[in-house]
Amino acid sequence: MQSYQILWADDEIELLKPHILFLEKKGYAITSVNNGADALEACEEGYFDLVFLDENMPGMSGLETLSQIKAVRPNVPVVMITKSEEEYIMEDAIGANIADYLIKPVNPNQILLSIKRILDKKRIFSEKTNQSYQQDFRNITMAMMQGDMPFEEWVDVYKKLTHWELEIENTETKSMKEVLEMQKDEVNTNFTKYIRNNYDYWMNDADEDERPIMSHDLLRRCLLPILRENKTKKPVFFLVLDNLRYDQWKVIEAHIADYFNVVEEKIYCSILPTTTAYARNAIFSGMMPDQMAKKHSDIWLDDQDEGGKNNSEEEFLRRQMKTWRAEGNLRMTYHKILKNQQAKSLVDDFSNLLNYDLVALVFNFVDMLSHARTDTAFVRELAPDEAAYRSVTKSWFLHSPIWELIRLVSEQKAQLVITTDHGTIRAKKPYKIIGDRNTNTNLRYKQGRNLNYDPKNVVVASNPLDFKLPKNGVSSSFVFATEDYFFAYPNNYNYYVKYYKDTFQHGGVSIEEMLIPFVHLEPK
Repeated sequence: MQSYQILWADDEIELLKPHILFLEKKGYAITSVNNGADALEACEEGYFDLVFLDENMPGMSGLETLSQIKAVRPNVPVVMITKSEEEYIMEDAIGANIADYLIKPVNPNQILLSIKRILDKKRIFSEKTNQSYQQDFRNITMAMMQGDMPFEEWVDVYKKLTHWELEIENTETKSMKEVLEMQKDEVNTNFTKYIRNNYDYWMNDADEDERPIMSHDLLRRCLLPILRENKTKKPVFFLVLDNLRYDQWKVIEAHIADYFNVVEEKIYCSILPTTTAYARNAIFSGMMPDQMAKKHSDIWLDDQDEGGKNNSEEEFLRRQMKTWRAEGNLRMTYHKILKNQQAKSLVDDFSNLLNYDLVALVFNFVDMLSHARTDTAFVRELAPDEAAYRSVTKSWFLHSPIWELIRLVSEQKAQLVITTDHGTIRAKKPYKIIGDRNTNTNLRYKQGRNLNYDPKNVVVASNPLDFKLPKNGVSSSFVFATEDYFFAYPNNYNYYVKYYKDTFQHGGVSIEEMLIPFVHLEPK
């Protein structure tokens, strides 16, 4: 055990000798003083890992000593010990950023527990987290060995992996990080087999209750029931954060929990390709891409078509809402936020949003962050891996106008729905493919004629209609990268690989791209 230096200040320090001897036998080095002035002098002359401070001492009170110690050693944790149960003393101590607050008389085990909670928490947490993950590692591996798991079990596996990824991130040595990454790779290998075996069936033969909720089902099956059951005169705010992975949702959830309760958290399945042009348009239209191409040919744009592929979401949404005839004339407003100023304007105009039944908001920041990380060396250095990427996402979220907007929604006691269109995966391994000049540029899927590739680590829609995708020409097909592969052309191969390796991409088949959150929240 690490040897910790502890300062204990109490005017009755002689009476605490049994406590001090108990702690010294546990390996802690204790320096004792009997007044606040000596405590301050000791802190000025040396470093302590922890200070125990009696509140009621002659001369400088405990609170006065605390204030001066914090001025000298702002980061040292201080435990206030007092006979008084006066609420104002507790509040003053808490306001001065104490680490713990104990009421006399205290016994040695209380003191030991406080020390461990403050000084040994990280070590104990790390040890217990690693032990618990090792047990769950076996459970996850056994589940995959038992054959073709149903969708709900894949969701459970992904949630467990995300939980352990976030827990291990908070351990001291992160010694299990490499093991977890290996298990995630194994999970994605098996998830690819699952999609390869089931996606065609979902698209063509399965009844709705035999397949997961997918992009084109999302509004009808998940949002519409919320609108139906909304008995208040407040709108439902439907917030789409483009490119939001489940792990990114979990790191912002803790902050949203200060204002909202989670009514329901669902994991739904993005359609292929896992891109804005296909998956998000499927959300807002309520249709698969082949249906959109037929029934909405005036606003649908294919990969080969010029122009923005996601410029018609509002019109897709309005047309889908017209099919909800039983709901009457729902008042809806739609806003796509591409720049911070647009979000600020929305916040300034918030009162007008309250005149609608449904407020649909699309924020593209997370998607822009992933592209900036690819194109800008500084951003790539800022977010070199998943943990840093989550951290940057959280930092943006908490300092953006969207956070202010969410607080305003809470103040109005309105309901909030947060979801996304697809996730991303950190692409690590290049995969050679050859296509003609009309082949699309996405790194995780290719649509084109006469594509040449090794069929081993891809999912292929030789006939796009089998995947409910538009078919452009007799020999046109879709090829999806799996696991953490990304497509690279043989021409200029080394430059291409170096530039895109370890960037976050989407469009293909992975558990991070396809299993994504839909969260219904009610204000506290």
